[in-house]
Amino acid sequence: MRSQTMLQVGLGVVAMVGVISIATAADMPSSDKDMVLIPKGEFTMGSNEHSDEAKHQVVLDAYLIDKFEASNARYKEFMKASGHPAPAYWDDPRLSKSNQPVVGVSWTDASAFCKWEGKRLPTEAEWERAAKGPEGDNHYPWGHTLDPKKANYGQNVGKTTPVDSYPEGVNGFGVYNMAGNVFEWVEDWYDLKYYKESPALNPRGAEKGYNFANQGPVKVLRGGSWLAPETSLHTSHRFWNQPDNNSYGVGLGFRCAKSTQMVSEDVLQAGRDAFIAALVAMGVERHVDAMASIEKALASEPENKEYLATRELIKKSMKK
Repeated sequence: MRSQTMLQVGLGVVAMVGVISIATAADMPSSDKDMVLIPKGEFTMGSNEHSDEAKHQVVLDAYLIDKFEASNARYKEFMKASGHPAPAYWDDPRLSKSNQPVVGVSWTDASAFCKWEGKRLPTEAEWERAAKGPEGDNHYPWGHTLDPKKANYGQNVGKTTPVDSYPEGVNGFGVYNMAGNVFEWVEDWYDLKYYKESPALNPRGAEKGYNFANQGPVKVLRGGSWLAPETSLHTSHRFWNQPDNNSYGVGLGFRCAKSTQMVSEDVLQAGRDAFIAALVAMGVERHVDAMASIEKALASEPENKEYLATRELIKKSMKK
């Protein structure tokens, strides 16, 4: 009965398609287009690899994180609009293509960029949950076994690769290059003992950073890089640097995050419109298009029961 009702709704929308404007992802705010919604949930933070990675359970509220590392193209727009100076290695031909990740940035640079886009740097816990995927405990973004075909590391390529490279290494959340390519700045101060003292709900990091080599407190870096060895690729690996220091410059980048309460109404509306588009496609039995649209709807509200039920109906239709 529900399937028949939804089919009728879809057919009704088809009849009105001349007057209804169906929105797509293109209608979303430009800075939100390539973000992934990470739903509220629990995961295992840490690993058995190093003493500063003590395992503990963490629960995070929902948030958005960039699907891709910040690219040279996006950073160029930021520099043009804000007058912010170019980072180190901006003109290095190995690293300067528009679709490669920006490198040579300090934590201060990265934070300024994210604020310019209406976002912020992710917390260390947010970064690690996004890297570990829906399973909540992956040692690498794609699973538990190292695979050189799924990440850029150890100078295997000799330069950074495009921010949408290595699709085979994408985890269940759909986030790219959470292992290798560039180390990524996060919001938190680095403290050796923090994983043993961290609160279980929405940890925000240590109050002050470890004073490394008496050079000043350090911020956390995550994810490994094209230069770094395979030991830096696991999803709990922690590295550090002073916030205004880009001494690892050719391998230093970032991505941004956003709290869900800051998600614009336009994003939610795009999800609703994608749901209607799915019904339209169902009504004319374009099941592949219907699935693509319902996935867009679920990207805006992953736990929406109506969207989830609709996806199951589409799956059943595709099997007939």
